[in-house]
Amino acid sequence: MILGIHPYLVLNGNGQEAVRFYKNALDAKVISVQTFGEMPQNPESSIPAEAKDRILNAHLKVGNTDLMFSDTLPGQPYQLGSQVTLAITVNHAEKSKEIFAKLQEGGEVIMPLQETFWSPLYGQVTDKFGVTWQVSTHADSKDSSDSR
Repeated sequence: MILGIHPYLVLNGNGQEAVRFYKNALDAKVISVQTFGEMPQNPESSIPAEAKDRILNAHLKVGNTDLMFSDTLPGQPYQLGSQVTLAITVNHAEKSKEIFAKLQEGGEVIMPLQETFWSPLYGQVTDKFGVTWQVSTHADSKDSSDSR
């Protein structure tokens, strides 16, 4: 079952400013802000010092809508106008796999479905219409660890 679809903005290093801006402009409640510097250390890929304060994930509540966003890492491609993606949260890993497979038909996988520190199964895909989707299995899913 799909739990929700949320607008997800991708910014080019000005995520901290965006949190303040959208909080004020939209009378939003800041639910969480996590920087790249706060993520678990990975010896295989370190975060550059200049990126540690960039937003890994921010979650604001605007009325009944969840607005989420992150910054790119330095050097990642960024094109003004392409920064909106849709984040879909699914309650079971098998359903995440099914949705991801359907979205990738005629499209392009950006990040294959895989376990992350925030989700049992997460991936990114741009569909054949140019819409980028972030598919995430809810962390509390009962079957998520069995069906990867």
